[in-house]
Amino acid sequence: MQTAFIARLVVKPDKIAEFEALQKELSDITHDTEPDTLVYDFLKHREAPNTYVVYSRFKDEVAFQVHQDAPDHERLVPPILEALAEEMDLQFFDLVE
Repeated sequence: MQTAFIARLVVKPDKIAEFEALQKELSDITHDTEPDTLVYDFLKHREAPNTYVVYSRFKDEVAFQVHQDAPDHERLVPPILEALAEEMDLQFFDLVE
């Protein structure tokens, strides 16, 4: 079963450029190296310039675990989390088929 997450991230104003660069790198690597990650979108709120959403959908739970365990994920996520102004709102979903 396809699984997905939606993460809402509020970034410290002085960390926006660094956050965007790290998140863009993670997005690019995910698209290039994880064929079972079906969607990995990085979105910026139109009216709240330090608020972002990451929407990702995976072929199955195994693909999600591959994403979580990827070396670049381990390298990039800690500084992404350090750039946040508040705790990430992370929610998981299953695709309705």
